[in-house]
Amino acid sequence: QVQLVESGGGLVQPGGSLRLSCAASGCTFSWYAMSWYRQAPGKERELVAGITSDGGSTNYADSMKGRFRIFRDNAKKMVYLQMNNLKPEDTAVYYCNARTSFHDYWGKGTLVTVSS
Repeated sequence: QVQLVESGGGLVQPGGSLRLSCAASGCTFSWYAMSWYRQAPGKERELVAGITSDGGSTNYADSMKGRFRIFRDNAKKMVYLQMNNLKPEDTAVYYCNARTSFHDYWGKGTLVTVSS
């Protein structure tokens, strides 16, 4: 059974940084494209960033470009989201997603709160 466990969330001041981690188990991790999504209170879940199975290509939502970076370590079955220059509007629950053409798995999320 595929499990995704996010960690690294917390309270940070505006302008600060956090690194989220997602640990995968029960799967051949290198088969999966990985993504980070987020859901703010009262809003729909949105894509933050994605990375291909081999890590060769990434994509970002426009509001995250230049501030966030997604990267992965296939040997460790980990994907990360480095978040810099955080803003209050980045406050949300951040979810890890693993996807192939046939499978789609989600973690339970980690809360990021950006506030002074």
